[in-house]
Amino acid sequence: MRNIFIIFVVVVLAIIGVLFLIRGSSQKTENESLIIKGSDTEVQLVSNLVEAFLGKNPEADISVTGGGSGVGVAALLNREINLANSSRRIKEEELLQAKSKNSDVQEFILARDGLSIIVHPENQIEKLTVDEIGKIYRGEIVNWEKVGGKDKKVELYGRQSTSGTYLFFRNLVVKDDYSPNMKNMEGSQAIVDAVKSDKNGVGYVGVGYVKDDKGSLRNDIKIVPIAKDIDSPAISPLDKDAVKKGDYPISRPIFQYLSNLPVKNSLLDKFLLFEASDQGQDIIEKTGFYALTETDIIQNQLLFEKIK
Repeated sequence: MRNIFIIFVVVVLAIIGVLFLIRGSSQKTENESLIIKGSDTEVQLVSNLVEAFLGKNPEADISVTGGGSGVGVAALLNREINLANSSRRIKEEELLQAKSKNSDVQEFILARDGLSIIVHPENQIEKLTVDEIGKIYRGEIVNWEKVGGKDKKVELYGRQSTSGTYLFFRNLVVKDDYSPNMKNMEGSQAIVDAVKSDKNGVGYVGVGYVKDDKGSLRNDIKIVPIAKDIDSPAISPLDKDAVKKGDYPISRPIFQYLSNLPVKNSLLDKFLLFEASDQGQDIIEKTGFYALTETDIIQNQLLFEKIK
């Protein structure tokens, strides 16, 4: 009888141990979960970073989806995600909304981008000024002949209003409402696909989208060099130094936002550190975007120093 009792106790303890391990495993999986959402400009870039990170951290559970910067920021403020990709800086009203929900939003600079104007390879134009691009997208210039091209109607392609790139380009370049004739595309790749099929089309995309999957410059679209004004030289977004220095007229940082400071050594903390690391920045360059400037690195370091 005593032996039976001992066996019974051992079995019970073994069952409890198994349940504990299962519970611990499920808790670990939950704690290792990270949801990233937002900018379509950043979705492939961040997906590449996640893939490399998971190679070193296979236990982690990370998902990345697009939808636009506005969608990502809204989801962050509603505590639906852990990290919002945003190709434009967060708005003051969004920060106020976050504060009302007891969120202390933190900004992380992911990379540098040279927003690129693309046309069909057969388009004859060699350069544009920022003012000319603004007039084209406001609908004031409707024929390519006005800017050195053929006598053909301009076909406009842009992003939807939830896009950070839509807002950035409108505020910096268009400086007014877009032409009602602009076709609002779901994402950057959709703009590339439209322009490569439309000899009269023009679009704007992040510099990471002007290269193919192997990192080579695409031959089915043409990148237009941009001049600040008629007295300035036209610069290509492929000029990395010009983009990072801000000499290219449509340069910008691209961001990620956190609802609050992460816990030190948490999955979010580790992933941000990976993105900022040499390996992470190398992936950013290989994806077609540009690594951080010294000023960006200093700002990110101030963020990391606050994480306890």
